[in-house]
Amino acid sequence: MKINFTKPVPTERGALVFLIGEDGAMGAMAAHINEQTGGQLSRALDISEFKGKAKSVVEVVAPSGRGNSRILLVGIGNVEKLTATDAEQLGGEIYARLGGTTSRTAAVMIDEIEGLAIPTEELAARMAFGARLRAYKFAKYKSPPKKDKPDSKNLTTLSFGCARHTEAAKLFQPLESVARGVCLARDLVNEPANSLTPAEFAKRCRKLADIGLEVDVLREKEMRMRKMNALLGVGQGSANSSRLVIMRWDGAEDADAPMLAFVGKGVTFDTGGISLKPGAGMGDMKGDMGGAAAVTGLMAALAGRKARVNAVGVIGLVENMPDGKAQRPGDVVTSMSGQTIEILNTDAEGRLVLADALTLTCEDYKPEFVVNLATLTGAILVALGKEYAGLFSNNDDLAARLTSAGEKSGEKVWRLPLHEVYDKMIDSKVADMKNIGGRWAGSITAAQFLQRYVGETPWAHIDVAGTAMDSPATAINQSWGSGYGVRLLDRLIADEYE
Repeated sequence: MKINFTKPVPTERGALVFLIGEDGAMGAMAAHINEQTGGQLSRALDISEFKGKAKSVVEVVAPSGRGNSRILLVGIGNVEKLTATDAEQLGGEIYARLGGTTSRTAAVMIDEIEGLAIPTEELAARMAFGARLRAYKFAKYKSPPKKDKPDSKNLTTLSFGCARHTEAAKLFQPLESVARGVCLARDLVNEPANSLTPAEFAKRCRKLADIGLEVDVLREKEMRMRKMNALLGVGQGSANSSRLVIMRWDGAEDADAPMLAFVGKGVTFDTGGISLKPGAGMGDMKGDMGGAAAVTGLMAALAGRKARVNAVGVIGLVENMPDGKAQRPGDVVTSMSGQTIEILNTDAEGRLVLADALTLTCEDYKPEFVVNLATLTGAILVALGKEYAGLFSNNDDLAARLTSAGEKSGEKVWRLPLHEVYDKMIDSKVADMKNIGGRWAGSITAAQFLQRYVGETPWAHIDVAGTAMDSPATAINQSWGSGYGVRLLDRLIADEYE
């Protein structure tokens, strides 16, 4: 779908969209069209008892006196409280109403609205961003429509008309790069595991060198040399060899600018290993690389919009399979940090991958902070459901900034505690630690485990098990893979570090 920004001149082709304030208040353009159509718009609002509630829609099909196929009147709620996130939701809702119709083109007309909390050019750009995200579909493995039955319900062009259309287009440029990053993350999470092996994931990351990222891939030989036995142990039962990918973006103007680090768990399929998961629902474990997908999408977004920061993304890519060579419960491995781990459950594998990835990141890049994302525990779903991701941090400032970025982006996080009393739950009698802490506080003990691999580096762990895959449908996402984390972390960087 092509998105463009134009002068606010209502077209007579395709669908036409007007924004309506509370109590049905029309802007000048909508009022003009209402008069031109003999009051059809106001009658439609009256009949439907339209109150301008946010995302409410009244549709007038083929109004007389106009060449348009339909006119949509979309409520925007209280204009004085309208946020950028609200605008994105509006854009997604508008696309949803138009994307399944026979209208191939549509134009959203944005009047100057008194008391509007955000500038009209930002409103236009954010609505376009929301529409772009809602338009995402993962149809790679669907058979194409038959030649004699083409898909006529496909919106090809969406225009936004506003007085400051040039400024709106400029604001949309970086947002479109972020949207591409989100869609890349969604693609990766949606891919079946037989297509997206660790090697294939790494191959797709290498292609990001085309947009300016520096990409390095460590194979198993190089990881053995770095003594990354925690990560390698997870993948040793799979026929698909493991990888570790490092993606770097150097965009800061200051040569001494700090490095920002992001680490992702990338288990491309998780059977649980010898501690085999139940069969029901195991197919969803193709999404157990949602953290790595988010980091990859974020790095693509930063490069695409030429972010003025230095950042590194590190993802550990493994497949956890049961096999004669697989890691066993009771094994002890030595991580890259030198700390030893007693493996009591091979299904608690993501923290092993992250342990070595975090150690490498902190040692090699000495970052200002490190944020890791992982579909780590089912316990976080029990605690928070699918609306919030779990946040754990050793640094209050970083946690506060992530919380603020979550509220602004709509990708919300909720901070949970870290405390030394939980460390006792993962102390081992035969090694420095064990990889599970028992039935209680599962998400917290997993975070306590990870904390042992970052030293004094400011760090945050975001458990995205409930938000990265099979998350609730929203106005801007109908996909099984949500791409959660890309918008959150891009907002953190844009607000706090550029």
